[in-house]
Amino acid sequence: MDWLLPVSRPGETPVRALTIAGSDSGGGAGIQADMRTMSLCGVHGCVAVAAVTVQNSVGVTGVHEIPPETVAAQIRSVVTDIGVGAAKTGMLSSAPIIEAVVAECADLGIGNTGRGQKIPLVVDPVAASMHGDPLLRSDALDALRDLLIPQATIVTPNLDEVRLLTGINVVDSETQAHAAEKLLELGAEWALIKGGHLRSSAESRDLLTNGTERHELTSYRVQTGNDHGGGDTLAAATACALAHGYSVPGAVTFAKRWVTKCLESAYPLGAGHGPVSPLWRLLPLGS
Repeated sequence: MDWLLPVSRPGETPVRALTIAGSDSGGGAGIQADMRTMSLCGVHGCVAVAAVTVQNSVGVTGVHEIPPETVAAQIRSVVTDIGVGAAKTGMLSSAPIIEAVVAECADLGIGNTGRGQKIPLVVDPVAASMHGDPLLRSDALDALRDLLIPQATIVTPNLDEVRLLTGINVVDSETQAHAAEKLLELGAEWALIKGGHLRSSAESRDLLTNGTERHELTSYRVQTGNDHGGGDTLAAATACALAHGYSVPGAVTFAKRWVTKCLESAYPLGAGHGPVSPLWRLLPLGS
């Protein structure tokens, strides 16, 4: 599989990436999903925990937010010592946490800071779990829209999050393109409108654009009910490729192939939805 990211030799320091997100106690999504993908992509993953969820395969029953200053301190501690080639955000929960993350990232040159982009930032604007449980306070939507998305190298919402952010219900290629335009108007450098939830199509067709370039990424639709953490995995894989120096289109193309393989390898877990799985990467190549 010559499309896989290169892996460092034993004893060599691999490229590094940072995830700023919430913890999933069931291990299917959030920081746990990010770290699985980063590790199996050969990337050293660093974390800034923004919230701790009480969660399993059935749903979310509790959320404990980390103090904003602690979230910011985690980011600074990692970036100023270890250094990262890319960063991604996931569940940030509240306006104060988003504000702290935006300020810290801007000061450290992460994302579109207005001072020249140094470290790419993937924004996965997590608003709810796949079960519909809210993971973003209602008063935090404006902070996400007005502060974080303008800092994004690329924003990767699912269709429910697109509707929350833009008011557009994506049902076809025309509304998909319109939604991408709206996200670019909010300030993101690139917008990825995923088509995985458009169940009427036999294919999963994503649209990636920066307003000048337009890329349509298509794959066959994997039929599985075990797709927990799919969005986190796609965003984490994108960050891994960006940390390796890929262009945004190249990084998303890699991530699309990665998450498709993870969907093929998804497994049942608990009484609800199982997770997408990058564990296929542990098999000998060609298996």
